[in-house]
Amino acid sequence: MILPFAIRRLFVDLPRPAKQALAIALDALILLVSFYLALWLRFELFFLNTSYFALSLAACAGGVLSMAGFRVYNYILRYMNERVILGITAGVTVSVMVVTTANTFLQLLGLSRAVLVIYGSLAIAGLVGTRWVARRVLFTDTKDVSDLRIPVVIYGAGGAGSQLATALRAGPHYKPVAMLDDDRRKHGLMVAGLRIHPPGHLPTLVERHGVRQLLIAMPSAGRARLREIVESAEQYRLRIRLVPSLRELVDSNGLRLRDVQVEDLLGRDPVAPISELLGRCVTARNVMVTGAGGSIGSELCRQIIALNPTRLVLYETSEPALYTIEQELIQLVGQRPIELIAVLGSVRDHDHSLHRIKSHDIQTIYHAAAYKHVPMVEQNVAEGIATNALGTLSLARAAITAGVSDFVLISTDKAVRPTNVMGASKRLAELILQSLSQRQHTTRFSMVRFGNVLGSSGSVVPLFHRQILAGGPVTLTHSDITRYFMTIPEAAQLVLQAGAMGESGSVFVLDMGEPVRIRDLAERMVRLCGLTIRDESDPDGDIELRVVGLRPGEKLYEELLIGGDVKSTLHPRIMQARENDLPYDMLVSGLEQMEQSLASWDRAQIVAALKSLVAEFNPKTEEATSRQPMNSPQ
Repeated sequence: MILPFAIRRLFVDLPRPAKQALAIALDALILLVSFYLALWLRFELFFLNTSYFALSLAACAGGVLSMAGFRVYNYILRYMNERVILGITAGVTVSVMVVTTANTFLQLLGLSRAVLVIYGSLAIAGLVGTRWVARRVLFTDTKDVSDLRIPVVIYGAGGAGSQLATALRAGPHYKPVAMLDDDRRKHGLMVAGLRIHPPGHLPTLVERHGVRQLLIAMPSAGRARLREIVESAEQYRLRIRLVPSLRELVDSNGLRLRDVQVEDLLGRDPVAPISELLGRCVTARNVMVTGAGGSIGSELCRQIIALNPTRLVLYETSEPALYTIEQELIQLVGQRPIELIAVLGSVRDHDHSLHRIKSHDIQTIYHAAAYKHVPMVEQNVAEGIATNALGTLSLARAAITAGVSDFVLISTDKAVRPTNVMGASKRLAELILQSLSQRQHTTRFSMVRFGNVLGSSGSVVPLFHRQILAGGPVTLTHSDITRYFMTIPEAAQLVLQAGAMGESGSVFVLDMGEPVRIRDLAERMVRLCGLTIRDESDPDGDIELRVVGLRPGEKLYEELLIGGDVKSTLHPRIMQARENDLPYDMLVSGLEQMEQSLASWDRAQIVAALKSLVAEFNPKTEEATSRQPMNSPQ
């Protein structure tokens, strides 16, 4: 069934009108042959006359015209699907009706009904069969090339799975061999030419067909179900990929399979937001976001735009980051009456911040600007404290002077019993806002504390991904280190809602779910790439996991609460805590000492000043921990 390449190219490269004309001519011939073959099978061929000839022409004309009406000739042969078959069947049915009508009203002769049944069956078989053969001949390469296609199994026998199988068959890269589905009623049935198997048959299919990829065609599946599927397939060294949602397909202008990311497994199914909280501090207000070009700041801006503020001011020190987020938000704003203003500036510059807040009549500030990379701040303590703590003080005083209504600080779980300067500086920022909230009632201060966000700059996930692509090793600071994780969109949405609750000075803690063991995270990322771990049990594995020791100030376990005083709120994933604070006079005295220490650039003096303000700060806590055996329990 394989034609020479030159002949195949001749047919494939024909202009579309020529291909349609050729298809019409071939269909007309098939209809004529089917009609006369039906007569022969009914032993009536020997009685041919002009009446039979007239009826054969009626059958041919009726079939071709009706198939054209059903747009059969508008379909591309390479991507022929069940709609083409339905169109052919409908066209042949109309053809039979035309013959019957012509024979009845013109009273040409008594045509046997058996002839009509045989004619219809032969015509459908001939028209569908020639298209199937043509597609196989023209668009199937030699067997050697066909064998190069990657065998895949599709998980999900619904509409997405059926469309995926059809699309993959038409392409040169993938060879779908079977489907899996959770619905027992579908087992053993056929969809898009593939048999549906229970999930337990996956190892058999992998062995029989040499399957190398598992394609999950379940766009609406929750993360919990997705985790179950991935866990059941990890051991077979398959590359696991996702069929995106309809929105992603539309946005990407075509089919785009993507690898299962660890974010798909760590993230949680979203909880519907409380609408009156979501827009309370944003809708129809003038809003400023500091650190607008960062991971959290940029996502806050995207969600704020969706809530229709009157004005959004992007406050950022990095020119490239500010330009990038401004250009993205311009597209999101579109024709809506939202004023977008990009401002280059530092929160440490009180006069500039005050000028911008006043001139743009800011009513709500989301303060996300901070230095947050633990090792970097450990090496640059003066800059870290000056931005994270004193920068917050400068911005907060400007907000009070300008009469800002709401001020929301984006804090971190590392502020709880901090063992590093970054965490202690963020805790000091919290203490500053708690103290200011007692001294005035113009601005309502609130703090939102949460852990790591997936995909942020400096996150361990992109680091592991780069190391895996480079062939390893994947570096771990400790075998038992754990962290909380949350997706950036979920964190931003919860921040917007938390900032609208509680009285001034409240600390809100986001429910981060269960902590994740980083070693387990690294192992899962390796397996999602279809690779194996190189260790004592498998010395020939692909990727080595190497423990390099805790970094300065790094903790084994993160916490979200300093004390036990916590209560629930209107939102199931937002808790409110009342943490210890500092009297204003003691805070002011300590900050003056801190400013003197920063001016001296003496690390020991700076850290001592920080410890005097943040009672829980203990930079030596983890030194003993890091000397524990590597197999210490979690």
